[in-house]
Amino acid sequence: MKKVRRWLALAGLYSALSLGLVGHAAHAAVPSAPAPLSDAATQELLLKVRQQLKDAPVVRGQFEQLKTVKGFKQPLKSAGDFVLAREKGIVWHVLKPFESTLIVKPDSLQSRRADGEVSMQMRAEDEPVLRTVNAMLFAVMTADLVQLKQYFQISGKAQATGWQLHLVPRDAVLAQWLASVEVQGAQFVQFVQLQEARGDSSEIRIQGASAEQKLSDADAALFR
Repeated sequence: MKKVRRWLALAGLYSALSLGLVGHAAHAAVPSAPAPLSDAATQELLLKVRQQLKDAPVVRGQFEQLKTVKGFKQPLKSAGDFVLAREKGIVWHVLKPFESTLIVKPDSLQSRRADGEVSMQMRAEDEPVLRTVNAMLFAVMTADLVQLKQYFQISGKAQATGWQLHLVPRDAVLAQWLASVEVQGAQFVQFVQLQEARGDSSEIRIQGASAEQKLSDADAALFR
């Protein structure tokens, strides 16, 4: 029960932070959940996705999010840019509606205001489940297929023009928060939809993604 409360508390935290995290593009046409695949078919699907994905140590781009909260008539919109570094984490720089920065590392989560002052910080040494949550979210944003297989049952399809995955949590505790995830992309992840168990959802669009070989000095400083 204590573990469930931790999952749900972290889920609520991510949801709250994401209200300033990403802006609006039109609703993506997310297909209905595909039928479950056999193990062999899943392996074939993941091989096709892996062949399209660009292997890059650093990915930079812009993001937009539409956050739908149960009980609110209007969705919440936000936008900004991001940098994603392999084995280091993700920095979300929110520009609209209010400037802030969210730094997600394997063992910590930190939010900073526009002036750089830390407004919230969590560490895995104090909240061990944070490591698992961060790893799961990082796997989704990078389409890390090995990690995705660990956390989700996978179905979907891959074509020459791109791929899409439908993910359902394997872990019953994770399923207390997350009902399903849709991920679409080609060389990079282009769209993510997180459907929460309680009815809220987030649609994240990635735009202008590009690969880089190393972090800038300024970005590297955020991960220290």
